[in-house]
Amino acid sequence: MHKAKTNSVLIVDDDTTNIMALTHILSPEYSIYAAKNGQDAIETAAEHLPDIILLDILMPEMDGYEVLAALKRADKTRAIPVIIVTGLDSVENEEKGLALGAADYISKPFSPTVVKLRVQNQIQILNYIHIIENLSLVDQLTGLANRRCFDERLQLEWGRAIRTETPISVLIFDLDHFKNYNDTYGHMQGDKVLQAVAKLFANELKRSVDFIARWGGEEFIALLANTDGDGALDIAERIRRDVENAAIPLADGQATKITVSIGINAQVPASSASMEAFVQHADEALYTAKKEGRNRVCRYGDAGAASPLC
Repeated sequence: MHKAKTNSVLIVDDDTTNIMALTHILSPEYSIYAAKNGQDAIETAAEHLPDIILLDILMPEMDGYEVLAALKRADKTRAIPVIIVTGLDSVENEEKGLALGAADYISKPFSPTVVKLRVQNQIQILNYIHIIENLSLVDQLTGLANRRCFDERLQLEWGRAIRTETPISVLIFDLDHFKNYNDTYGHMQGDKVLQAVAKLFANELKRSVDFIARWGGEEFIALLANTDGDGALDIAERIRRDVENAAIPLADGQATKITVSIGINAQVPASSASMEAFVQHADEALYTAKKEGRNRVCRYGDAGAASPLC
């Protein structure tokens, strides 16, 4: 079986021989795109978003410096590392490229080993950055998205709901008496509870547009695109029931139980609506659920007050 090529390289050079040579060197490890002039390079980069760009400087109509400047101006391609591959070897030329944002230089005529190593170095840096970015958006205990990731998703789905005039719902979950549970069974067992309920939440929210995150502590939050209040209420009640019926094992083989309170808010947002108020109203509904005795679902009422609907 062939190893999957997870990273890609765009080669930009007006000389077909150079493109063929670089493709021969890199194609065993990377998916290759090619462009023979500056405009094609800019369009190909925007369409395919390669991980690395190898860019020649001396090209007709638009030289490599102009291409590099255009790539760095565009939001979609700004972060793509560009390695300049050129026969220009003066310090001034290197300084100009670096000032425009080039990540590295390869001199012509190029050595296959040098090309491989320079590209490999940039790919390693890029993959490491991606790992850090992913870690910053994931809750390490449960494997769910974290609060920062939820905030980014909320902005995206909120804007989409405004444009399409469709409903959006938010659910806030809080495990009942979780502090007492930790005090009774210990924090390690408390962590197991958080992991167990996170799986229950994720299993119930099956659509690709459903989004669940750990909000903090024993609180979780879900965003349901194109879902009205009644639909959100049905989903929340199923989740509440799943948690209530779950048997969470202890180290000695015994099982424990826990329940969850859930607050809901749903609306078709107008352009003037507040995302902060949207989430705050769900939190108010959660407060009502806990005040009314816990282990229940409450929805923020149309009249502007949180009223229990279980």
